[in-house]
Amino acid sequence: MAEMNRRKFLKGSAAALIGAGLTSCGSDEETNDTATIGKTPHSKFAVNVEMWWTDLPFLERIDMVASLGFPAIEFWGHESKDLDQIKAACDSHGLGIAQFTAWGFNPGMNNPVNHGAFEEAIGKACEVAKKLDCKLATVVGGDDQEGMTQEEMHEQIIVALKRVAPIAEANDLTLILEPMNIRVDHKGHSLYGSPPAVRICREVSSSHVKINWDFYHMHITEGDLCGRLREGFDQVGYLQLADHPGRNEPGTGEIHYPRVLKEAYELGYRGYVGLECRPLGDPIVAAKRVAQADQW
Repeated sequence: MAEMNRRKFLKGSAAALIGAGLTSCGSDEETNDTATIGKTPHSKFAVNVEMWWTDLPFLERIDMVASLGFPAIEFWGHESKDLDQIKAACDSHGLGIAQFTAWGFNPGMNNPVNHGAFEEAIGKACEVAKKLDCKLATVVGGDDQEGMTQEEMHEQIIVALKRVAPIAEANDLTLILEPMNIRVDHKGHSLYGSPPAVRICREVSSSHVKINWDFYHMHITEGDLCGRLREGFDQVGYLQLADHPGRNEPGTGEIHYPRVLKEAYELGYRGYVGLECRPLGDPIVAAKRVAQADQW
């Protein structure tokens, strides 16, 4: 794949999609529009290439993002990936890399025994971010720790983030703390909902420690997406979305994303919106539903 001309690949991929009946288009005019689906008027979407086109090799997923006109990608952990190839693939298409995961669920930064390892991981993440020309990295609070109350775990998250904030600031990398949901996806996780995440980030009080505000998790945990976003908007570093139930693209569940994205836009959000969702079926149909969510 590294030796292929990627422009030829994209043309071939589009033709293959149409020939295999993988698009939802019924006319030549509609099929030509697939290259601009991701060029939306308000929100800039970053496709999560861990969840889209999972039947394709990783680099080919990046090609597919570009073939639909989306401006950026996001991905999870960096440890096992060829970062040079990812950057080269994105550069060949003019794609941005919105964010990646620097620290996951376990070991938790909510336990003080892990703070040294957390600091080391953030140092490494800063190197990765410079290689990728990326300004955001997700960090996760950690699953419940035996013998610790939730309040104690949250206090240790604050201690850990204060410890690494100067490193993030010096390297111009914003760490985005992601609260999860414990009802559907992450039972036993210590940080869920916007109020504790907002409190933690306000106490850390760093320009480079903010929230990865995933509307999917927030909807399941607390609802009132627009109201909660207004209350905590000063601590928003990044937005992600998926519909519920199913964690699929907008338009497949109960969340009215045109209203939610309009609220974010009117509040002044101009960063990428991560598509951390699984296409319900045909990715072309999913991409069109994403574009429809940006219409208001």
